[in-house]
Amino acid sequence: MTIAPEAGTTRLPVPSQSTYQTRVADYWNAEENPVNLELGKIDDLYHHHYGIGDADRSVLDEPDPVRRRERITAELHRLEHAQAELLAERLGPLTPDDRVFDAGCGRGGGSVVAHLRHGCEADGVTLSEKQAAFANEQARKRGIDDRVRYHCRNMLDTGLPSGAFAASWNNESTMYVELDLLFAEHARLLRRGGRYVVITGCYNDTYGRASREVSLINAHYICDIHPRSAYFRAMARNRLVPVHVQDLTEATIPYWELRREADHLVTGIEDTFLTAYRNGSFQYLLIAADRV
Repeated sequence: MTIAPEAGTTRLPVPSQSTYQTRVADYWNAEENPVNLELGKIDDLYHHHYGIGDADRSVLDEPDPVRRRERITAELHRLEHAQAELLAERLGPLTPDDRVFDAGCGRGGGSVVAHLRHGCEADGVTLSEKQAAFANEQARKRGIDDRVRYHCRNMLDTGLPSGAFAASWNNESTMYVELDLLFAEHARLLRRGGRYVVITGCYNDTYGRASREVSLINAHYICDIHPRSAYFRAMARNRLVPVHVQDLTEATIPYWELRREADHLVTGIEDTFLTAYRNGSFQYLLIAADRV
């Protein structure tokens, strides 16, 4: 297999691409959801994930309808950015000489946050050609395209160099892949002692099988949410040793409560998330692990 040059958007043949992964790529190539795009327009940081922290619910009391929408959008984006900053913080002490890997990078906000926080180089990977092109254009506009690059590749088979990365992460993207294949690739990419971080929704298997709400979320996003226990078992099989585990379930509920009130951003899945979080069948989890 011929590897394309590292700089800029690159397209590799993906030998392990499945029909399912093609559907995922098609979904994100076509996706134009306001809850992703409108929030990112505020500061050109496009996050494809949810938020954490206490929400300022006074934005709901704004009498002017246009201003109300603007304030709600800004508050949801602030909560999303807080989540991205928490993940970047957990990547450990990094320097501008280090390189990090963003698996399932979406439109690229997480890589930019990591670069701005640590000064490091970043490589993001997405199955969506459209997302990779968009993210590379954002990096170019910021003048950081020599340090932050995005590639249209399969995160299970990136073609990136082994042992070249000081840190790597998945932010709400693990539900699209098999965990053993994913963690094997992270273990290959990370240098010894490198840090891997994941923030994800997982179903609580102490309650048994996936709940009705989890099944509805799977159908909505064309994904397959894993049980909580599967993360730790797959990490153990792939030389990733957890050093920090944080339950973010309570911290993300205010985001969903506010988003439910945002008529211009709702997608119809908000009540399902809130029910799943509140009945204990679904959890929002951060796991940081070191590669040994």
